[in-house]
Amino acid sequence: MKELPLRVDRDGELPIYLQLKKQIEQLIRTGYWREGMRIPTERDLANALGISRNTVSMAYRELEAQGFVTSRQGRGTFILSGISKNEDGADRLKRAIESCIDEALFVGLGLDDFLAMVHQRVEERRELLGHVKAAFVECNKEQLDYFAKQLELGSGVKIVPLLFPELKRDMVNARAVLGSMDVIVTTFFHLDEVREMASGTGVDVLGIALDPLLETMVRIARIGDGKRVGLVCSSKDFAERVMKSLSQSGISTAFEYTTTKDRQELEKFVRPLHVVITSPGRKKEVEACASPGAEIIEFIYRPDAGSINLLKTALIERRPG
Repeated sequence: MKELPLRVDRDGELPIYLQLKKQIEQLIRTGYWREGMRIPTERDLANALGISRNTVSMAYRELEAQGFVTSRQGRGTFILSGISKNEDGADRLKRAIESCIDEALFVGLGLDDFLAMVHQRVEERRELLGHVKAAFVECNKEQLDYFAKQLELGSGVKIVPLLFPELKRDMVNARAVLGSMDVIVTTFFHLDEVREMASGTGVDVLGIALDPLLETMVRIARIGDGKRVGLVCSSKDFAERVMKSLSQSGISTAFEYTTTKDRQELEKFVRPLHVVITSPGRKKEVEACASPGAEIIEFIYRPDAGSINLLKTALIERRPG
């Protein structure tokens, strides 16, 4: 592979995957990487830059979600053709509407008739989506409601939040609840287990990827040397997820964690810390125990843009059963 015009700064403030995404986006905007061009595979680019394949994958997913590249099974990743990279989704939608209007006039349909047709189709879709029930399954109660709201989509689809540990405690009831849904959504962390729970129900289980908020990652990346850092959360799973996210983004911040709910133990853990990272829902407890001047960083995940787009497509095409 010839030398790539890409560099990563392991000591930079931005996570490595975001550094990579922004550089590739610039190469596309300037025409250095042209439309239709096949770009390096995740493995080749990771090897060339000396970073993990997961880091490259995160950058490519972000670029694909924003319409800069497209992945073709067995063929690779290509610069997406036919889309102006300076356009956002609303601009592309306006162009599509203009095209539909032109087509309507061409076949002899009046503008009022075209508008009535569009209105009818929108109402039909609204009615259809209003009957779709989608379950969202997540292990962390702190983030379950947050994710469910992110997935509402503004379309009328009913998102039912379900806590994974509670489902596991009563498998018979879990199967009945999951079987009453039109589609089940969960994170890739629990995809296999949720699919096993829903086996035999005939309901599709879709997996989504989660990304930490950019603001969260930037604040953690900026933590200075010599500062004592700790994480307060409600489960070991969440702590391990945070550690993995930081590692994948090239952020090396050493810290211990606690899941204790005991006020005295929590205060003993938090008091010596300069920076406290906290999962959603435990921030107020931490604020009550932390030393004056301590920095408190709430670690929030969000469904990544690519997963949301795939989920929207799946729900829009869903026919309630």
